[in-house]
Amino acid sequence: MNLNFADFSAQWSKLHGGTATTGIVGGWLKISFPLARACAKLRITPNVLTTIGVLSAGVTAIVSPHWWSLVFLAISLIADGIDGSVAIYTERTSASGAIWDGLADRISEALWAVAFYRLGIPLGLIFALASLAAFQEYARARLASLGIAEVGVVTSSERPVRASFLAIAIVACALNFSSNWLTGIAGVLTGLQLVGFAMVVRFAFKSLKKF
Repeated sequence: MNLNFADFSAQWSKLHGGTATTGIVGGWLKISFPLARACAKLRITPNVLTTIGVLSAGVTAIVSPHWWSLVFLAISLIADGIDGSVAIYTERTSASGAIWDGLADRISEALWAVAFYRLGIPLGLIFALASLAAFQEYARARLASLGIAEVGVVTSSERPVRASFLAIAIVACALNFSSNWLTGIAGVLTGLQLVGFAMVVRFAFKSLKKF
């Protein structure tokens, strides 16, 4: 496999409805490309990475709020983030792989919610966090089914942001911060997710007007 970065980026853009590969997206592709190449050399398949992501999210939920949950959270995010890149690099993209990836994302998000719960975050906030994340990704999926760019707009509450706030909450809990701090962290993330969902909805209405 000798796919270069330019071809890799072009294929990624094509699979994501022509989304521009500049800015934050371009930065992520520059990170994921060498990781995808390394996984390809190790013969690690995209579906294996997706599964590793889900299993790691499960361990994150089980061991939260222990420090080890940070390690498994990072593994979960990285594995889930590069499975698509490996599929592109190895030319193994498929409908079944895309379905498993989407399902795995939702399972991981639910497990991250459990990790938040084990930190002592109020159930109301956890429900809000999980719901807003699901709404944002569902809106994107519906747009993609209509032929509109799957990413469309990079919001204030993408998966790396949600994972980062969980990591911050885990550290705060390990350092014995008060429950008010943990609730505040979850509250800020909820606010960011509200803004993110609004950004996707705004993009959706603007895009649908062109039809």
